[in-house]
Amino acid sequence: MKRFDCGTLVPGCHWHTQAEDEAEVVRRASEHLRSAHGETHVRPNMVEEIKSRIRDVQPA
Repeated sequence: MKRFDCGTLVPGCHWHTQAEDEAEVVRRASEHLRSAHGETHVRPNMVEEIKSRIRDVQPA
């Protein structure tokens, strides 16, 4: 299971997501950045920043 915590990229944001694979986590995180933080276009370097902050977690 993979997890991304938005606060590691946007200080003060408590949103997080987790999914079985990295691609789904990146998709959800990109959508969150658009809807919650007003990003109109998630640039490739932002995708790399998201990927670098994804960590493995044990399923609940």
